[in-house]
Amino acid sequence: MEIQTLKRPELLLPVGTKDMALAAIHNGADAIFMGVPGFNARGRSHDFQIEEVKEIIDTCHLHGVKVNLAFNILIFQNELRSAVEVLEKILPLKPDAFIVQDLGLVQLIRKMAPWQRIHASTQMSVTNAEAIKWLDDLGIQRFVLARENSIKEIQAIKQNTTKEIEVFVHGALCVSYSGQCFTSEGIGGRSANRGQCAQSCRFTYEMHVDGEKRDLQGKSFLVSPQDLCGINEVPSLLQAGVDCFKIEGRLKTPEYVATAARSFDEAITSAQAGQTLSSPILMKKKMASAFSRGFYSGWFHGVNHQELVEGTFSSHRGFEFGKIQRVNSTSLEVDLTDMTLLQGLKADFIKPGDGVLWVYKDRNGQSVEKGGFVFAVKSLSPRRFELEFSKEIAMDSAYLGARVFYNHDKDLKKDVTLSVEDKQRKKRLPVSIRAEASLGKPLKVEYTDGTYTVCAYSENICEAAKNKGLNAQDLQEELSALMGSPFRGESFEAILDSNTPLFLPNRQVKELRQQLVKELTELRIQNGQAPTIAPQAQTMDWIGSKKVTDRKIPGLKLNLLLRDKGQVEDIAQAVKSGQLNTSRINLVILDFEFGLDFEPSLKVLKDQNLKVAIATTRILKPNEHRNVKHLLNLNPDAILARNLGAVQYLQENNYQGQILGDFSLNVANHLTAQYLLNKGLSSVCLGYDLNHLQVSELIQSGQAERFEVTAYQYMPSFHMEHCVFAAFLSKGSSFKDCGKPCEKHEVKLKDQFGNWHQIKPDQECRNTMYNGTSQSAARYVKEWESFGLGFIRYEALKEKGAELISKIQAHLDFIGGQKDLASLIKELGDVESYGLSESHFQREKEYQSRKK
Repeated sequence: MEIQTLKRPELLLPVGTKDMALAAIHNGADAIFMGVPGFNARGRSHDFQIEEVKEIIDTCHLHGVKVNLAFNILIFQNELRSAVEVLEKILPLKPDAFIVQDLGLVQLIRKMAPWQRIHASTQMSVTNAEAIKWLDDLGIQRFVLARENSIKEIQAIKQNTTKEIEVFVHGALCVSYSGQCFTSEGIGGRSANRGQCAQSCRFTYEMHVDGEKRDLQGKSFLVSPQDLCGINEVPSLLQAGVDCFKIEGRLKTPEYVATAARSFDEAITSAQAGQTLSSPILMKKKMASAFSRGFYSGWFHGVNHQELVEGTFSSHRGFEFGKIQRVNSTSLEVDLTDMTLLQGLKADFIKPGDGVLWVYKDRNGQSVEKGGFVFAVKSLSPRRFELEFSKEIAMDSAYLGARVFYNHDKDLKKDVTLSVEDKQRKKRLPVSIRAEASLGKPLKVEYTDGTYTVCAYSENICEAAKNKGLNAQDLQEELSALMGSPFRGESFEAILDSNTPLFLPNRQVKELRQQLVKELTELRIQNGQAPTIAPQAQTMDWIGSKKVTDRKIPGLKLNLLLRDKGQVEDIAQAVKSGQLNTSRINLVILDFEFGLDFEPSLKVLKDQNLKVAIATTRILKPNEHRNVKHLLNLNPDAILARNLGAVQYLQENNYQGQILGDFSLNVANHLTAQYLLNKGLSSVCLGYDLNHLQVSELIQSGQAERFEVTAYQYMPSFHMEHCVFAAFLSKGSSFKDCGKPCEKHEVKLKDQFGNWHQIKPDQECRNTMYNGTSQSAARYVKEWESFGLGFIRYEALKEKGAELISKIQAHLDFIGGQKDLASLIKELGDVESYGLSESHFQREKEYQSRKK
């Protein structure tokens, strides 16, 4: 494969501590990313102080490594001033880019520092070129695509944009689309969009099919994907035009960073040269020993529901390489698996002192982990070897057939330390050195690193030498003596007066070298001129100018969201019979599982003089435009847009109805809300990360009459490419061969805390997991109405018949003043199977990790 002409993508490594930064710098990283103090999407990571941020930025810039600061959480209304204050401190440090999720924050950074580079976080859920085009006016230079995009999709997106594209190539996989996960929020009040993910996808779950618990043969980690390792996909990603390879893992270790940086640096270099990696299996072994839940290619080759989620574990096990074939008194005989043998692994890769782990079934059939450090290794054949352990590790015949993992490399920590401390191994930047000397003039020395050039002259002039004079060899030796600096001499040129031997004290040559190293170091750390930043008062005035203070009290209206044709028929019949009063119903929104029955449902509702909207899918990928096109052809009164790509497509194709922005657009402040409304959305549903106070603050700051709040729903927790139906109720890898069990069965998951979650598919086979406990914001609705809120939403899930009608009428009576709050809450609670909650609305304090 001839791809030498392709540019090298930036290799971007995660940093959660200073030691991780050094590991990245000295092991091949082109750039690092780290969190902004107080505002970043890894709330459990070390929260850097401004002084630490400066130190790391300076160190990185000195060594030619870029620094991207992750400001990738939603910004609440009352945090805008704090965000400005943090930016005032950080912008002067000259980060190379900010990674941002919140559209309001993008505008804020643009206002304060128009020159600042901004990258769109994967939290923006960008999966198509249309979304990138729609956001073009924000001046975002790079988009971090969703992990769920395949290589073919990545290539299609890149071919339709001039923006840079960044792709995750290694690390943990979230089961939910980033920016679309509300499980931690729904279960424990910990918002993933605020950096407080509770790792809910790593919980154990029971699967209940049509009301009965399903025996999954020891599998309980049903939504915990294996870790991504795209080392084999590097050539294809280069050809797809990816501009940056990103590695996840700010909560990991320096060893994790170093092994990943080295491996992907080597893989990129090999791919650029058109060469095949000699031994990717050894790279995987090394990386897996630092951390691995099992390596898989993720979604790079599309979905494979039989392989993404292994199901029996969710934490670090390392590199799986074999099975136990014989148990001796103090040793285990292990055979390499066919796969590892085929990929070139040999039985001598384990050393005494390394750690292994094996997983076996106990007498009750339960999976048990056991492990220890290897005392001695004996090769028995190319495939089989004997691992001896200390006598303290009891051997058991139950170990026979156990899966074996390599999970500790005894030399790794020392090796990574040496890569940072050893002068021969640590990163040093090449400089070109030039020296000029002639009689009667001072020695002139120039160092150039490709970006900066520094020049200095000796204190004395060169005199005629009585004995041996200056020569090129001695000058090169002295001026290239850079071992203790961040530089190394790459080329040397000396222009000496050939007519007269010259003399200059060697001390002055040495002083010139020291001076130039100091100046070049300072220039690299300084990294250009001091930036111009808008004053805080000016920025706050601008933020204030975007608020809407003209209050309109339009009278609260209800939007109904229905999930199947049966619910539509129930509503139509209730309206027809006079059982349901429609005077306060604004829209009926159709959000059906398989995208079927839209047309007849539209007619049924229109016959009752109800305005109808249809929801787009939450995600839009390349080649999925048929779904939006279908909605255009149906021409409903409104379309509920759940992603910005759909908005672009609808506007580009001259849709004449209303375009409504859904909760999935993550509106958390008035800057985001106003941006969306100004660009053609008729209304926006406020994000699900806001508590009732934050909702109130936002309503009072924006065009409240165009705001919607979901007042009753079953919280949509995960939205995932992973199909639970196909993975555990079929042998199929995709919709092509799964037999579509989703059309035949109802599936619920029960988590380890006893919470129930219903699973629903959409027309692209993506699953949404809903919290089994319904939530209500009824307690706060009247206050929001007094602030001018335009709409509340009732979202049905599984309700039918009388239950559905009574709940909707109860809400209509409540907003119409015919029913008080206590009666509404009682009426809702009486019909709920798993209770009624106020969920995120009642959370008034931000979760803080106990690790801090």
